[in-house]
Amino acid sequence: MVLLKSGLTLSYVSQGDRADVAVVMLPGPTDSWRSYQPILENMPRAIRAIAVSPRGHGDSDKPATGYRVEDFAADVVPLLDTLGVEQAVLVGHSGSCLAVRRVALDHPRRVAGLILEASPTTLRFHAGLREFVTSVVSNLEDPISEEFARSFVVETSSIGVPLELLDQLVEELLKVPARVWQATFAGLLQYDDRSELSRITAPTLLIWGDGDAVVPRSMQDELVTCIQGAELRVYPKSGHTPRWDEPARFAADVVAFAMRFCA
Repeated sequence: MVLLKSGLTLSYVSQGDRADVAVVMLPGPTDSWRSYQPILENMPRAIRAIAVSPRGHGDSDKPATGYRVEDFAADVVPLLDTLGVEQAVLVGHSGSCLAVRRVALDHPRRVAGLILEASPTTLRFHAGLREFVTSVVSNLEDPISEEFARSFVVETSSIGVPLELLDQLVEELLKVPARVWQATFAGLLQYDDRSELSRITAPTLLIWGDGDAVVPRSMQDELVTCIQGAELRVYPKSGHTPRWDEPARFAADVVAFAMRFCA
């Protein structure tokens, strides 16, 4: 656990000891740092890799408020400060890509690069998500049922996810209170940084699975156009979470990207 200056405590894991650039991984909504376990197992010790559970998720603190994209982003630099990380490659997934982009916009000197996995442009006009929030998320009550949790994980990944990992993901998801679901998804539906994307100066790698049923290819193409120098890497037959389908390849791509910034 790490205690930020704000008083917020976040659950995280860190491995490797390279001091010049760290890779900091932020999971998507409802996931904890454990969703990066398959990647950590494939990362060499030469890379300092940090995975964190955002506020409201996993074993991190769950304050009464503060679940907008801007709130998640505001925890990142204090986290870097507390862990002694001067500059990081930030890795986001799905909705957390919006948060790491916000950090890159507000604190460019602290961001060496961005890796955006299954990144939306904006979710403000995503009809499918809005319907899901209206019909499902808004009606959630504690305790979240295991059946619902399992169906959510399956629908946002792919059929190839190992059962052991699936069970762990469900266990972690059940730690997220209904109110955090509701506030987080409400924040995602409000956020739109598209007019600012041209100001991102950090080298950016987009990773997207061509079986993604949540975030379409058109959004990837728009991001490549809007973010200067952004590169798109497509994982064939992968779903909304390519790192679970091909953890070794994902880890290799992260390492190769991060090594660009190592002295």
